[in-house]
Amino acid sequence: MTTTAADQSPVAAALAGLPRVVDLLAARAEEHDRDATFPYQGIEAVHEAGLLTLTVGQRYGGPGGTLADTVRVLAQLGRGDASVAVVTAFTLLQHAEQARVAAWPAAGYRRLLTESRRGPALVNTLRAEPGGQGGAQPATVARRDGDGWLLSGRKTYCAGAEALAWMAVTARTEEPVPRIGTFLVRGDSEGIEVDPTWDQLGLRASASHDVVLDAVRVPGELALGLTAPRSNGPRTTGRAGGPARAGTAPSGAEARGVEVRGAEAGGIEDAGAAAAVPAAELTRAWHDLALSAVALGVARAAEQWLVRFLHQRTPANLTEPLGSLPRYRCALGEIEAQLIGAEELVNGLAPRVDRAEPDAVARTGPAQLLATRAAIAAVQQAVSLTGNPGLSRRHPLERYLRDVLSSRVHFAPDEAVLDAAGRAALERGRRL
Repeated sequence: MTTTAADQSPVAAALAGLPRVVDLLAARAEEHDRDATFPYQGIEAVHEAGLLTLTVGQRYGGPGGTLADTVRVLAQLGRGDASVAVVTAFTLLQHAEQARVAAWPAAGYRRLLTESRRGPALVNTLRAEPGGQGGAQPATVARRDGDGWLLSGRKTYCAGAEALAWMAVTARTEEPVPRIGTFLVRGDSEGIEVDPTWDQLGLRASASHDVVLDAVRVPGELALGLTAPRSNGPRTTGRAGGPARAGTAPSGAEARGVEVRGAEAGGIEDAGAAAAVPAAELTRAWHDLALSAVALGVARAAEQWLVRFLHQRTPANLTEPLGSLPRYRCALGEIEAQLIGAEELVNGLAPRVDRAEPDAVARTGPAQLLATRAAIAAVQQAVSLTGNPGLSRRHPLERYLRDVLSSRVHFAPDEAVLDAAGRAALERGRRL
């Protein structure tokens, strides 16, 4: 029996368009990397395939894509263009969080969905600040202005900055007892300037520039989760903000410290289990696995290029291609084994996070660390095996290396993740 497009679920229909989108992204990735230009056409292709709104909750008329779906999509997009994949990831994370906790006011989210039907509507959370440290109060300030707020400050590492339809900006209020929350700002609001500071080694097309806010007016209803900071700082489980968590500020729900309960648990398979997991932890778990998938996609693209190289490259002193030599086959096998292990880890945890299993949520930090390390090691080994051709700008392998190395900017430092894992292990031992 043949399945027609009309018979497919919205998620299946979106996934069916992935191969074409990946090919389109790959065709222009080198150009955008070389010129450090934002890949508008690539984002448009992702949108037209229905992938940019994959995680819009079913209660809002969306496909209701899960984390397992998201990981699958981002790994494939990472094969085509890592910058497009990263920008897409942050928008998917925003929609997924809204499906879980409905932090955005109904009217504001309806507006975002209306814009998303008309064209790509990118969203990102802006938390990182120049010189900022995880747990510190934001330097960005919100001052009362009638029934609204005036927002001023500078945010850095803002992926997709020049193309964002909405920005979720973390700031503190200028009050006798300051409160911290998230302010929803239109990307074209008066007083916003994008300072083109992003000139990194990799992810060059992600436009992760600074955003400067100068008395940007925000209606009162778009200020989310305003609460006084706790004396011991926000709970971070060792994976705090700053540059290491660019684009991953607490949302309104996260700032309130709410848990996902009952009807609020949209997009989660087991609402009962979700009640035991704080919303902030689910947000971090989605982030960890989603961005890990991008890095693994880049590594798979590097491996694919290496395989072609080993099939085609025949040195002058040999009569057979390099792939016929045991040394190269074993090295390729090492890369394959690393990526299989990392993919099994990420793909295995994703559906468990969808079920809000506390143990799975707690393991996504170390999983991200292992997956990212495996992706980086795989690409580095591919470059080492190919020698000069791998480092040539005529080939994409050196771009894959730069992109996978730059993926670290979206995660906490290794020592923070390992320290948190060590603390958790000590705590478990104390309870025995």
